Amino acid sequence: MKRRKVTFIMPAIGKKPGVKYIATWKMEPLPIAQLAALTPPEWEREFFDDRIELVDYETETDLVAISVETYTARRAYAIAARFRQRGIPVVMGGYHPTHLPEEAAQHADCVVTGNAETLWPRVLSDLAAGRAQRIYRGAPGFNSTLPDRSIFTDKKYLDVGLVETGRGCNYACGFCNIASYYQSTYYPRPVEQVIADVRRSGKRFFFFVDDNIGADPGYTLELCRGLAGLNIIWAGQGTVNMGRDPELLRWLRLSGCRLLLIGFESLDRENLKQMKKGWSAPRKELDRLVRAIHQAGISIYATFLFGFDHDAPETWAEALAFTHRHAFFYAAFNHLLPLPGTPHFEQLVADGRMPDPEWWLDPDYVYGDIAFEPAGMGARELSQHCVEARRRFFSRGSIAARGIRLLGRKPPLSFLSLYLMSNRLLAAEVEGKLSLPLGKGLDELPK
Repeated sequence: MKRRKVTFIMPAIGKKPGVKYIATWKMEPLPIAQLAALTPPEWEREFFDDRIELVDYETETDLVAISVETYTARRAYAIAARFRQRGIPVVMGGYHPTHLPEEAAQHADCVVTGNAETLWPRVLSDLAAGRAQRIYRGAPGFNSTLPDRSIFTDKKYLDVGLVETGRGCNYACGFCNIASYYQSTYYPRPVEQVIADVRRSGKRFFFFVDDNIGADPGYTLELCRGLAGLNIIWAGQGTVNMGRDPELLRWLRLSGCRLLLIGFESLDRENLKQMKKGWSAPRKELDRLVRAIHQAGISIYATFLFGFDHDAPETWAEALAFTHRHAFFYAAFNHLLPLPGTPHFEQLVADGRMPDPEWWLDPDYVYGDIAFEPAGMGARELSQHCVEARRRFFSRGSIAARGIRLLGRKPPLSFLSLYLMSNRLLAAEVEGKLSLPLGKGLDELPK
């Protein structure tokens, strides 16, 4: 049997001319490791991370597989064109092609939607035999095969292991394309697989990439009990409602959880209702729940989302005051990004508030641009408020003040070191991301 070769590519968002890749983004791309593990042994594997290295467009290969997000779609399509000009077939997958398979199919020989685990060997076989389908549709769920991170051997990533413990979420936030694909359903990964994955990685620091690790509290408790003896430190994504469960918080701490990313999104109830997040804890309860999480020894990465109809200039000031009052580990002040396949995207289009419904393909779009018409202010004003809030949160004085408060939560020394290093990097990232062009300036890296 002829030995074939597949080339995996993780596209970048964009790069400013003469500026190197932003250091805080150097994370292992977990989907690539999963596909590598599922690739039959008769296929040679190769991987280019377009975010940190040059893609070799002349490499000898039989197939190119590209993972695509909305922010990287334009760049992904350009990469695909280069290989297809050589007659090399291209397959695309990821959440963007899942929601827009017909768009992606214009730039690829075939598209895989949804989870690829049950499909990948078949896709390779069909492509090798010249009988590939235009679109393959994957189903939610997990495969027992563990990710093969050996494909990252020559890459310089942060020493943080990315692990899945579940997929989907039981909520239906209108801005979230994950909720749209999984139809507000949570699919937990068997605990024994998570434990095996953690052990196999050989790392001590982890980020569990689930969108809501507390979606099934019973499962979360079982997982934490399984992790408790592994002597790891981990971060995950959850909701502030987890602060209502003292037993859950205790086991999160015992298992090594030291940081939870929590999407507060807004402190305004009307905004929360508009984004279909009315289930979140009421404003009068937030302070108590945050204190409960902090008292358990778990820090918080607080995220906020602006651009909804009830936002006003004072909205940012209120959010900043909230973040400083609780001395959050990190905070993000993001503007609404209308993602295809989400209810908010469809509503903005229906209301005539999306001048360019395919904003991700616009050659003039840069990071920070607003792709819709806000109700209470101009697009530029919305963007500037978000940038200024980030600058103030990651100022030197803010980092120092929050660091002193962090000491009261008695973190491991390694975690305190992480706080100082990562907050400085995130401060630099505020300016690094600003006006980052999508898909431009990527074929040369400064020496």
